[in-house]
Amino acid sequence: MPRAVHDAGPHVFRPHVDINGKFLSAGPTAVHRVAKELVTALAALKDAPEMRILVPPGIGRPRNDPGLDVTATGRFRGIAWEQISLPMARRRGLLLNLCNMTPLLARHALTLVHDAQVFTTPVSFGHARSAWARLHSRAAGRLQPRLLTVSEFARSELAAFGIAEAERIDIIPNGVDHVLRTPPDDAVLARLGLRPRGFALSLANTQAHKNIGVLLRAFSRPALAEMPLVLVGRARPEAFEAAGTAVPPGAIFAGYVSDGEMRSLLAQALAFCSPSLTEGFGMPPVEAMILGTPAVIAPRGALPEVCGPGALHADPHDPAAWEAALLRFRDDPDLWRATASAGLAHAARFTWAAAARRLADVICRLEGEKEGHRGRAGA
Repeated sequence: MPRAVHDAGPHVFRPHVDINGKFLSAGPTAVHRVAKELVTALAALKDAPEMRILVPPGIGRPRNDPGLDVTATGRFRGIAWEQISLPMARRRGLLLNLCNMTPLLARHALTLVHDAQVFTTPVSFGHARSAWARLHSRAAGRLQPRLLTVSEFARSELAAFGIAEAERIDIIPNGVDHVLRTPPDDAVLARLGLRPRGFALSLANTQAHKNIGVLLRAFSRPALAEMPLVLVGRARPEAFEAAGTAVPPGAIFAGYVSDGEMRSLLAQALAFCSPSLTEGFGMPPVEAMILGTPAVIAPRGALPEVCGPGALHADPHDPAAWEAALLRFRDDPDLWRATASAGLAHAARFTWAAAARRLADVICRLEGEKEGHRGRAGA
């Protein structure tokens, strides 16, 4: 397997990578977490590429900094920085974009496009944002030598929409082992009135493709009346009711929680529920699995791929199916333990070190080919 540092004749070839660090100036999202974890793990490799993170002015060094070279450049912020300042600050090496967006005219670059949801479910993001993101995906697929994504499913969708040929798309699966580094904060259970393994967990998200309404309808059924559904995130009950979905009495809207509180909720739930109609990867159920909690998922998008044997499947349009799956876990301890054990083993494969290794190999191969062409041209 190619390595990111290897013998290239009389000298050691070490690829140089400039990283689009705009994510360090943005709020916490799953995509931004992926970028931070990947960059940190990439820098920790013994044969890491030579790396420089380019950021807008006024951005400080990230916490838990592993010695990264963070360089502020340009006069702009936001989109103008990414489209004008970032290309002007480039060195001769590869530009790595990890959050779907890229300078639109960048050619010697790699862009991680996490999914095709701005093509399949634009209503979840708004038409203007979706159109802008589609433009970035198409530019990266057309102008850049290769594309990155996070799952086989995401690769197949990007290829189906003509973004890039499947053979030009490399898969860098997300890691989930970051949750193991966070100490649990079990006080959240008492604060929310929960008992271990006595509640189900999901996300308070009103995006159409997240499909949380089916869970609310499932928990309105009498058999789940005694089981709380804990929803973590920004959305409040009023947002679901405004969309026409009644909120059952047992739903607990926890709002935003700390990383330690989230670890405790993931580790102590009966199951994590992901009824999404599509996901490019779907980190939360796999985060639960690596903590020993099984999942109930809709068999859609990348969820079956990334959850494997650690989840039961339920029809995303049938509340009774979600009721039945959760009751199976509650009433059959042997099934719960077997699914949790299989899920733990499956999720253990998704580490940031493994993701960084795959990314380094893609960079090495791409830059090694370029260096080889340059050497032959000068011979």
